[in-house]
Parts: sequence; C-alpha cells; structure tokens
Amino acid sequence: MRADRHDFSVWVRAHHPDVGGDPEQFAAGIERWRAPCGEAGSVTVFRSRRGLWPLVCWARRRRRAKRHLA
Repeated sequence: MRADRHDFSVWVRAHHPDVGGDPEQFAAGIERWRAPCGEAGSVTVFRSRRGLWPLVCWARRRRRAKRHLA
C-alpha cells in the first residue's frame, strides 16, 4: 500500500500539467489510477485517526470500574 502511494506521488510529480505535463494524458492517467483493481471492485474501510485509543480507554475505564465495585 505504501509503495503504491509512493509510486502514485512520483507519477503525479512527473506528469502534472503545472510542471509541463500534458493535461489530457494526466487526466487519463488519473482515471487509470482510480479504476478499481480486479473484478471485485474497491473496498472502503473506515479507520479512525485516533487508531485503537478509544477502545483502549474504554477497556481501562471498565477495568477500573470492576475493581472499584469489588
């Protein structure tokens, strides 16, 4: 995934119309990058910017509450 993003960034920097690239070829290239891979299409996954911290905090609060009740 990281390599794909890097390859895309390098491609954009080399072919962007602002740096002398052909606008029509750039638009066609963007469409190729956006096209879904394979027959299954693309998969969208939600991932919080905070990662697993909300779950970790919830678990810690729960453990403290159980200790307090015991």
